[in-house]
Amino acid sequence: MGISIWQLLIILAIVLVLFGAKRLRNIGSDLGGAIKGFKHAMREGEEEDAGDEKLDSKKEGGRVIEGEVTERDKNKV
Repeated sequence: MGISIWQLLIILAIVLVLFGAKRLRNIGSDLGGAIKGFKHAMREGEEEDAGDEKLDSKKEGGRVIEGEVTERDKNKV
């Protein structure tokens, strides 16, 4: 049992009468702007995460492992 097209039209008419066309247009544009801002922030967060991963991989670069091996070799001698 779903909502028929007639029920949706009646609900839309009631909402239009209650809020008015101008206010619905403002609500729609505000909602669209919020979604656009959210998507933009998500893209920036992904770019920052990708940049952090690149920096982390450059910092590690095998130097830590070489340092650990030379420390163990010094202890053996």
